[in-house]
Amino acid sequence: MKELELKYGCNPNQKPAKIFMKDEKELPIKVLSGRPGYINFLDAFNGWQLVKELKEATGLPAATSFKHVSPAGAAVGLPLSDTLKKIYWVDDLGELSPLACAYARARGADRMSSFGDFISLSDVCDVATAKIIKREVSDGIIAPGYEPEALEILKQKKKGNYNIIEIDPDYVPAPIEHKDVFGITFEQGRNELKIDDDFFSNVVTENKELTDQAKIDMSISMITLKYTQSNSVCYVKDGQAIGIGAGQQSRIHCTRLAGNKADNWFLRQSPKVLGLQFVDGIGRADRDNAIDLYIGDEYMDVLADGVWEKTFKVKPEVFTAEEKRAWLDQMTDVTLGSDAFFPFGDNIERAHKSGVKYIAQPGGSVRDDNVIETCNKYGMVMSFTGLRLFHH
Repeated sequence: MKELELKYGCNPNQKPAKIFMKDEKELPIKVLSGRPGYINFLDAFNGWQLVKELKEATGLPAATSFKHVSPAGAAVGLPLSDTLKKIYWVDDLGELSPLACAYARARGADRMSSFGDFISLSDVCDVATAKIIKREVSDGIIAPGYEPEALEILKQKKKGNYNIIEIDPDYVPAPIEHKDVFGITFEQGRNELKIDDDFFSNVVTENKELTDQAKIDMSISMITLKYTQSNSVCYVKDGQAIGIGAGQQSRIHCTRLAGNKADNWFLRQSPKVLGLQFVDGIGRADRDNAIDLYIGDEYMDVLADGVWEKTFKVKPEVFTAEEKRAWLDQMTDVTLGSDAFFPFGDNIERAHKSGVKYIAQPGGSVRDDNVIETCNKYGMVMSFTGLRLFHH
């Protein structure tokens, strides 16, 4: 197949639309089900690059959950604790494969943002992973292959119209890429930067003790940022992104946005949230929405309106600001990556509130000394990579 006609472009009024290879080459994909659209393919191809590089960097199966050309979550296939299984709604699925764990993490870190995602998997999709995907609201998936039973499970979604793409894992794109904007063609070399342990060797803080897990988490943060719309930052803990901030004009706003997502991820593990008793039959998306309201400032409005009775069997106690802060103070050893330098120490101050201990960023700000000093104040370990990772 040399080209594939699409229903429309980014929006229904943008026609005609298609994807194709120059020089009459064959496309490196097969559409096994559904009719993926323009944005679906943008998510699929960006996500595939992300998980492919995560697998190469860590040796572990990887997954990402994409929305609007940025990842909502990304992770590698480390085992899940009982608590994580519960907050990701997979505690009823029995034993999970490493790939299934990777997707459960990628989907579960920010479930609100992942609603209606496009999935990318580094490995052949197995049955355990397909069972998770089957019951989630999702637009489609790209993977290097599918186990026969897994493919049949996925084909049942959306009355047989779920978008399933198989990509040639050996496909290598041309070293020069092009993009048309306003009738004008842009050309640049592909960002082929390889991220490994050596990428983080320039530690500029007083504390220079980078653990093996921190190096893995730094790799996850940097590779995730490589495919996130800039400005972007990424909080990572134990093999998964827990807060991604994308497309913000101000880096401190980006750090706050992603930090709030990381905080919510940890608050969902608190005894108060784990103890919530939902009414029978309520769906996962409605539970996610209810939890988001419960741990946010809107819960008092929910109580006042009596909405809780439609969601919970028992009226939940208020989760006070003091209780939330006390719980968040237990979050430690978080890694923070940034696609460009931190211009001020205020980003570090915000990161500290979300348990950040390890930081990877390019460096190069005129206030690097202030940023380093702020890291030293909290005993953080910071690496200057020397390379920016903007993505547009």
